[in-house]
Amino acid sequence: MASVHTVTEATSAPSWDPYERGCPSRDLLDRIGDKWSILVLGELGRHGTSRFTQLRKQLAGVSEKMLTQTLRALERDGLVVRTVYPEVPVRVEYSLTPLGVTLRGPLKALTDWSLEHTTDVLAAREEYDARAVRTG
Repeated sequence: MASVHTVTEATSAPSWDPYERGCPSRDLLDRIGDKWSILVLGELGRHGTSRFTQLRKQLAGVSEKMLTQTLRALERDGLVVRTVYPEVPVRVEYSLTPLGVTLRGPLKALTDWSLEHTTDVLAAREEYDARAVRTG
């Protein structure tokens, strides 16, 4: 079996390859490419620290369960920090970590691309579906 990563002599840091089976960078790409992760990170990037209910309100369509799972996964990956305040009732807030902040640029670029090309993609889908009906 091929190694998942190699260590370069110059830096002694791992050289990850997401095209290799079992490489942890694949999991990371799955996480940051997930619809709800992108939206949570984007929302925290735009508006800063937020409470769970604020996030759920801003992310129309996300279930409580999915938002909870997404926040926990982002926290586990070091992209989001969860702060619990010992008040009555308990207050919990979420914010980006410094590592999470580094994703703002790449995610904004993806968002900008999707907004710029939505019309093109919708037209391509319509054309594809029309061909599928004619040949189907």
